Amino acid sequence: MDRLPLIVQSDRTLLLEVDNALFEEARDSLVGFAELVKSPEHVHTYRVSSLSLWNAVASGMTTATILDRLTRFSQYPVPQEVITFIEDQGRRYGKLRLEISPDGHGLWLTSDDSHLLTQLTHQKAVQPYLGEALHPGYRIDPSHRGLLKQALAKIGWPADDRAGYSPGLPLTIALREREPNGQPFTLRHYQQDAIRAFWGDGGIDRGSGVVVLPCGAGKTMVGIGAMEKVQAHTLILTTSVASLHQWRDELLHKTTLTPEEIGEYSARTKVIRPVTLTTYQILSHRQKGEFVHFAALDDHDWGLIIYDEVHLLPAPVFRLTASLQARRRLGLTATLIREDGRADDVFSLIGPKRFDMPWKDLEAQGWI
Repeated sequence: MDRLPLIVQSDRTLLLEVDNALFEEARDSLVGFAELVKSPEHVHTYRVSSLSLWNAVASGMTTATILDRLTRFSQYPVPQEVITFIEDQGRRYGKLRLEISPDGHGLWLTSDDSHLLTQLTHQKAVQPYLGEALHPGYRIDPSHRGLLKQALAKIGWPADDRAGYSPGLPLTIALREREPNGQPFTLRHYQQDAIRAFWGDGGIDRGSGVVVLPCGAGKTMVGIGAMEKVQAHTLILTTSVASLHQWRDELLHKTTLTPEEIGEYSARTKVIRPVTLTTYQILSHRQKGEFVHFAALDDHDWGLIIYDEVHLLPAPVFRLTASLQARRRLGLTATLIREDGRADDVFSLIGPKRFDMPWKDLEAQGWI
């Protein structure tokens, strides 16, 4: 029997041998619950973390499935400390739920675990956001929705947010069958899969989260497809004015939106329209300590906010995003790894990973 390709180390590092007949099958099995750290020629290194496990469970994966995949490909028995960690962290996401309160006044943090609810009252980071007792749980001020989710993730108990979204102002958006130059246009199959993973059936269990696709895979098309699902006014946050203009061109070429329906809010021009494009730099710009442009953008009734290249999201925008939790939110990125270590804020404020496809798969299919 050929040697299995995976070594699971007690520090939750996974070493995957590239020169192995089972490499591709094992790699595809790891994508859903492990983070790729580095991928040199012969051995790829992954890591299992609390966040990678929460993302996996949020996408519907069970701890039993995760352990089965590790066991199936591992050369040696999976260390007990790794099994314990996976079982512990895997059960944490969803233990706490954020819902509309039963009486319709504000939000409700609830759980089937009464001991966990009692523990929260002793957590200094969480205490300020817990309102009156509302058995079983606590009433939550809607303005604290994002801050509470941040605090809960940081103490290791991420909340499953099922409090729903504001629909936003309606906007009719359709995808073109042909671009202006006559070229046929249709979304690629994996882009459609990513959109379905984000949108679901339009219920409260979807509508926020992150899609991970490699560079060149057409993440903008996923954003456009999400807009077509939401059918509402949309704010798109980009990394630069050049990126802003690329988004505008794609919207005009691929959708029925007109130039009059697309606004640019930048240093050069500040026009808010049903679809408005801006940059992280503008949103986080301060004068005398105030985010001078945020209020103008926040006053509009958006139904969807798209964060392009969410791994580059500046730290001040996290604070602003905490107040945007009633809007549907889509993050687009090639990686969930952030140099500042704030991937947990992406998870809690924008949403869990909804879709991930390795570049090797797209390369093999001829897309990149």
